[in-house]
Amino acid sequence: MMLFKLSFRNIIRSMKDYAIYFFTLVLGVVIFYVFNAIGTQTSMMELGSSTKDVVKLLVNVLSGVSLVVAGILGYLIIYASRFLIKRRNKEFSIYLTLGMSKRKISLLLFLETLFIGLLSLLAGLSLGVILSQLMSVMVANLFEADMSKFQFVFSGEACLKTIAYFGIIYLLVIAFNTVMINKLKIIDLIQASRKSEKVRLKNPIICTVIFFLAATILGIAYYQVAVNYLKVLSEIALFWQVIGAGVIATFLLYWSLSGLIMKLIATQKKLYYKDLNSFTFKQISSKINTTVASMSIICLILFITICTLSSCLSIRETSRKQLKYATPVDVVASYRNNDNSKWEESGSEEEKDSPIVKAWKQEMAVKFENDSRATMEDIIKTNPSLWDNLKDQISFNTYVVSKKIEDGGLDLNAVLNQKSLQKMAEMTNGHANGMYLLRIISISDYNKIAKLYHFDQYKLDPDQYFILSDFKKIEEIYNISLKDGHKIKINKKTLSPKFDYPKQGFIEPSNTNGNMGILVVSDEVTKTLVKYENFMAANYKTTDKNENEQFDKDLRRIVTGNENDYIKITSPRFYSIYTKNQIIAMSIGLQAIAVFLGLYLGIIFLISSAAILSLKELSESSDNREKYMILRRLGADERMINRALYRQIAIFFAAPLFLAIIHSIFGLTFAIKILSFIGADGLVPSIVMAVIFLVTIYGGYFLLTYLSSKRIISEKQLRRD
Repeated sequence: MMLFKLSFRNIIRSMKDYAIYFFTLVLGVVIFYVFNAIGTQTSMMELGSSTKDVVKLLVNVLSGVSLVVAGILGYLIIYASRFLIKRRNKEFSIYLTLGMSKRKISLLLFLETLFIGLLSLLAGLSLGVILSQLMSVMVANLFEADMSKFQFVFSGEACLKTIAYFGIIYLLVIAFNTVMINKLKIIDLIQASRKSEKVRLKNPIICTVIFFLAATILGIAYYQVAVNYLKVLSEIALFWQVIGAGVIATFLLYWSLSGLIMKLIATQKKLYYKDLNSFTFKQISSKINTTVASMSIICLILFITICTLSSCLSIRETSRKQLKYATPVDVVASYRNNDNSKWEESGSEEEKDSPIVKAWKQEMAVKFENDSRATMEDIIKTNPSLWDNLKDQISFNTYVVSKKIEDGGLDLNAVLNQKSLQKMAEMTNGHANGMYLLRIISISDYNKIAKLYHFDQYKLDPDQYFILSDFKKIEEIYNISLKDGHKIKINKKTLSPKFDYPKQGFIEPSNTNGNMGILVVSDEVTKTLVKYENFMAANYKTTDKNENEQFDKDLRRIVTGNENDYIKITSPRFYSIYTKNQIIAMSIGLQAIAVFLGLYLGIIFLISSAAILSLKELSESSDNREKYMILRRLGADERMINRALYRQIAIFFAAPLFLAIIHSIFGLTFAIKILSFIGADGLVPSIVMAVIFLVTIYGGYFLLTYLSSKRIISEKQLRRD
């Protein structure tokens, strides 16, 4: 009973000391509960069957990621407990001096951990339940769900999971504290606050050499991700080399700069002896060795956080913008010939052995023959009731040249001039030349599509062509050839470009801008070609979501033989069907996984880095309380002391953030270029949101650290202790 009262009194007395620790625990519980409650939040929403499948996948992914998050939080909480034990060295030494056994001290810490754990769980779960309702709004907006039946939701499953995970973490903390207490020695506890690293100013010449070496390594890494981004993305070995170079260079930069800056400041007498700068300098230099390692780790964590948050939010915004454009009709079904056995191979032996070529041949190895079988319209008409529920039906074909590639088949080599091919080789590291076989469509079929999809319609002379594409990177390649008036030959007929740039558009809906190129020619030209694919596009007569989803299933059953399959491969045909509901579900799935994973991991990383810095600074303040008392005796007023403390903490918080921002500039440049392949047109709004998260959490920890440190070193607190 005495230990119970003592532990409770210690918690009440030291509540301000526990502020950062308690804040981190509560924040961890809140984040953990909110993201694990998504499954329950979506259960009350009216979602389509496709969207429900996406939600299930998202919940499963988040459950798996929660294991990683729990591990991060576990490490963070154990790290924080070290600060608390260190903060109470003097108290423990008194207990031991008075004859209290280490077992009772361990029991005392157990009770305190139990109290704080229960309190943080209660506060975190209460706040988490409230914030999860706001998350419901975000989820509903993301999944375009009906919120008319919204109700307050408590996730029992998420609550139990949170209690279980954090219960395990607290048990680990208790075990860790017990081990630490058993190692305590009175003499070490008394002298702990007087211990510090030996200040060793590094050789400035060595620091300068290391600095330029680190800057060079980092510059090369920056160049690779900014200029050779496709090569970095395609070559795994190079990718990891760039990552490794960035990590090593970061550490070397902090190591060298710590020595150079310390030496430089020491030589600037006016700056060094102004106010309490000399004291601040000594405070920083006393822990410089451990600071370098922690700064490097925190810098890299912040870099990952900024890039993760910015990229995931950009994917969401890009997908939302593309959805309306990418789904102009309710359904598009098609079939094509798929006889791999009759393809005539070409190219060198080295090219044939290339993995890219093999994959391409597997997909495109087709002998195109005139097909007299039924059209896709005829197939769907086998179900009259379903056909009667369709409107705006159109049917169209795509064509190819029935020749070997080297004899004039229309791959990229045929429609691009030498300048374009050279540009493509530079962009793809020589992998993409000729690896895409262009489909051809007549102008009359294209105009039918354009009318239904609300694209611009055109006229073509018999000797003209234009290219239809919405893949931004390939458009840059086409532009070079088209502006030069590059002529192409199809079955001995020479065609000139009608436009000097590709027209925006597609024939098959997709959740990304992925049309690499469709060649549009006159009807006279297609009469000499071989049919490749037959398409049918249509809308549903009804706008009822549930009815449309049932039509989706019926159509899939007719086209593929299974209501859940979108593709069917047979010999000699390849069937596919894409519906608006399916594409929206796919896009939403991408958005959801990117957004929630990015937010989940990004916020946890941000909390971890800020909390580690905060606890480290609080530990420093606790160790140096006597030094601050000496400053007061020497005549320093509270304003000067607080300013010195503020500068010290600001430097430690700003140092990793500054380099992380520089890393992020190049990291986001890399992300922008990669995301441009799916049509992302900028990260500015996403970066703004990431900055808001950064300022709120990182800045909040900075402010809380300063206020807590200020209280620890205050004269009033020193007298009380």
